[in-house]
Amino acid sequence: MKKQLMASIHEKELQLLKLKSHIDKSEICSDLYDKVLLEKAILKKQLDDLQNNTLANRIKHLIPHRGEKLICDYFRG
Repeated sequence: MKKQLMASIHEKELQLLKLKSHIDKSEICSDLYDKVLLEKAILKKQLDDLQNNTLANRIKHLIPHRGEKLICDYFRG
């Protein structure tokens, strides 16, 4: 999965390089450039999520930080 995402990101970068010289020439190329740029950003986010998707990170998000005040802290007498 990781290799596929990296290959897709590389492909999007190549497409962006080819389109960069044509974005000023037509609106269609500009729109296509924006679309490919968004697709690349989505792929990078998926790759980042895949790398950070460890068991420790999932558990860390479930446990509240004690530095923060919780609603129940206000009602303790």
